[in-house]
Amino acid sequence: MNKERSPQSKTVAWTGIISDVTLAVAKGSFGYISGSKALMGDALYSGADAAAKLADILPWRSEQSRKSKHRIEERRGNKEPLLAILFSVLILMGGLQIAFSAIRDLTEGQSSTRGELALVTVLLSIVLKEAVFQYQYRYFKKIGDGSHAAYANSHRFSLYTSITVLVGISLSMGGTYWHPLLYMDPIAALLTGCLILRKGYLLIVNTVSVKNAQELPSEEAANFIETVQRVHGVIRVEHLKALEQGNYVNLQVKISVNPRITVMEAQDISECARKLLQHRFVHVGEVHMDVVPYDPGYPYKSNYELVDNDIPTLLQ
Repeated sequence: MNKERSPQSKTVAWTGIISDVTLAVAKGSFGYISGSKALMGDALYSGADAAAKLADILPWRSEQSRKSKHRIEERRGNKEPLLAILFSVLILMGGLQIAFSAIRDLTEGQSSTRGELALVTVLLSIVLKEAVFQYQYRYFKKIGDGSHAAYANSHRFSLYTSITVLVGISLSMGGTYWHPLLYMDPIAALLTGCLILRKGYLLIVNTVSVKNAQELPSEEAANFIETVQRVHGVIRVEHLKALEQGNYVNLQVKISVNPRITVMEAQDISECARKLLQHRFVHVGEVHMDVVPYDPGYPYKSNYELVDNDIPTLLQ
């Protein structure tokens, strides 16, 4: 009755990665052709988005965790951070390169007025990025695994970056009429470099926080248990583990249900409990549900079984 991550979820996640890589290549190419440092910085941010998602979807695991596929805590706890740290270093180096290049252009008075191609590119990239985000956000919100909150947070700063680049390129095109506007493109590139540095820093912080996730005390987890027990069909909460990771709390819950119900009914109960937790507690991120049958001999016994069995029961 365990609920696994479906192949469709992986397909949706890979769609975002491929789109980010495509946008990074396109914006980088047209940014180089047009001479827009701001658009090249936006390309690097798209590449950083792809790297962050790739580090999350392709974690390195130990042999023990690969054998224990149904234990969420082992899968999360044994993830090697080397890949994420490597991506973080590359992102930080790229952000510094963009920032230093923008500062050099500002101090040396270098500028470019060929912004038409860059402007069209950044506009198309915003439209494509928004379309892919809506697709991912609606899907993960529908299945209720908590990923939609992380996607929304990441997309917000990606949108900020593209808007900054869009404004910088648009204003720099007015440099033919007023010369100081020519410097808006390197200024936008400098701001973009700062956002890229933030991206790399957060990737390192998130890697460390996942590795050193703190388990909440039982007193604070009591509210989660009480909420799950209110779900119709849940007999008992066998186990609940709350891991605090950054601003979110990820839950690992094991519930017991009537052993006579179908697997489909058990999954419906699990989904109801998952959605109730995520809607009642806004700081709850991922909720991993395990459903097990309650002890077959107690308390669910039929009356004819009581004739030859002296074990007491509560429900008859």
